[in-house]
Amino acid sequence: MDTPRYDLDHVAIAAADTSEGLRFLTGECAGTILFGGEGPGFRPMQVWLGTPEGDGMSVELLEPFAVERNDFLARFVARHTAGPHHLTFKVPDLAAAIERVRGAGFHPVNIDMSDPGWREAFLLPREAHGTVVQLAETNEAPGTRAEQLAYVATEGPSMNPRWWGEPTPPAGPPVRLRRVVLRTPVLATAVGFFAGLLGGDVEHETPDRVDLVWPGGARIGLEQRTDATPGVDRLEVEGLAAERTLLGARFVPL
Repeated sequence: MDTPRYDLDHVAIAAADTSEGLRFLTGECAGTILFGGEGPGFRPMQVWLGTPEGDGMSVELLEPFAVERNDFLARFVARHTAGPHHLTFKVPDLAAAIERVRGAGFHPVNIDMSDPGWREAFLLPREAHGTVVQLAETNEAPGTRAEQLAYVATEGPSMNPRWWGEPTPPAGPPVRLRRVVLRTPVLATAVGFFAGLLGGDVEHETPDRVDLVWPGGARIGLEQRTDATPGVDRLEVEGLAAERTLLGARFVPL
């Protein structure tokens, strides 16, 4: 059976207050705010770390909001204070993706098919190698990342509504988020999950590390580590001057 063309869309970082992260992403990293809004239990915004031509990856900042309606993010922040929260993969057909992951022995949770514009399901860290994986189907108009960035450059980010403060002016040219690196005690099993099940293509491999890439250019690095718990270890960034740890996430220059 051919692997469906899933696409890694973004990495999400959660904290009670993400304003410091926004200043870093828009200032030192010269990132571009794409959109943001409010939902039951959370308010997100996404910042593009890459070139106007679409070479890079998005970071989503998440804060708890309207927690009386849904406290999933508030519980995460209470346990961890801040840190990487999930990886989102866009899928062409969520129902088919759910059937596929169930057939492979996984157990998707929090399945929501009620909104035709955004259907979603999640795999929990115990099954997704230390991180939450979100599978999402959207009816947004097709278009390249470069086209989206060109629209934002002329029209500004989509705000539903705007809840964030003023971005910091860029300190230099934009950096590029090259990949999210995850620790795993069993490399072959992690590769089977992210490549075999979620459709990543092997870009480079050594006995202790495998780098994967998806059609839109987003990347994951998998490192075999037995000295640490599985999960997101760092974000590798081309053009970053020095390593920074913000909102519980390590940004490491390449």
